[in-house]
Amino acid sequence: MKFRTEVQIPVSDTALEIDDRVFSIGSCFASEISDLLKTGQIQTLNNPFGTIFNPFSINQAVKRLYHSEFYDEDDLIKFNEEVISLDHHSKFNSRFVHQTLEKVNAEIELGNRFLQETNWVIITYGTSFVYEFLPKKKLVANCHKIPGKYFEKRLLTHLEITDAVYETVTLLKDICKKNVQILFTVSPVRHTKDGMVENNLSKAKLIAAIHDILPEFENCHYLPVYEILMDDLRDYRFYNEDLIHPSRQAVQYIWEKFGSAYFSDETMDFVEENFKIAKALDHKPADEKSPKHKEFLSTIEKRIAAQQTKVKHKIF
Repeated sequence: MKFRTEVQIPVSDTALEIDDRVFSIGSCFASEISDLLKTGQIQTLNNPFGTIFNPFSINQAVKRLYHSEFYDEDDLIKFNEEVISLDHHSKFNSRFVHQTLEKVNAEIELGNRFLQETNWVIITYGTSFVYEFLPKKKLVANCHKIPGKYFEKRLLTHLEITDAVYETVTLLKDICKKNVQILFTVSPVRHTKDGMVENNLSKAKLIAAIHDILPEFENCHYLPVYEILMDDLRDYRFYNEDLIHPSRQAVQYIWEKFGSAYFSDETMDFVEENFKIAKALDHKPADEKSPKHKEFLSTIEKRIAAQQTKVKHKIF
């Protein structure tokens, strides 16, 4: 008897290798996968604009990175004693113009350099809803808790989404390494504040737009992350207490599905050993000066050294 509908990810013809670079951008689920790759000591860069959710803003971010286009004071606003970029997450906010500009422009420079050596891109869309900042007539990535009277909320049209996805792919294929693999996902995190019907409509528009664009390009793929959580792990025990975000167990399950489909055998072994080393390094000894702990550290150092011989980039 079967008691669940398992969603499979087809095995990729191109495998993610241990020296590959992975760029990720989008919702908080992009960060979850990027953090796991980083723990596995794969070279990653995640969200140089911070967490962003809609295809328009993600495309604008990629466009800025592609052109290495810096921000200036006119691109920022001041609210509640903070200097803010409406294209960025609130972690870039500061009290002074020069500090905010330093933060956002440093990430643009870093992102541009990283993209030029990138083999894999993971894009996670979270919503089709966008907010227009009325004083500047500008679609924003983040409202920064500015009062709602300054914004107008609407759904992106199908054409707006497909245009954004198309341009994003075109820019990435030009700046990244030859045969870059681009993986699209839709975040399984439900935006319940939009309303349940509205959230489902928002997600459906994202899925439809991605599948309209995929046939037009080589090396672009759809990862059924949304479907795995909605249809495979269809139980609230796979959610956090907020009943919205996937639990650690659910993220781990999706990660294992992703690895089985996209990692080479060498990458799988490399990542799994690095996970074990990272877990060992988290161990807090009762006595750091004890001979037993020193022996433990010596063993870990040897394991790290053995792993380091497999890659050119520095690990741990």
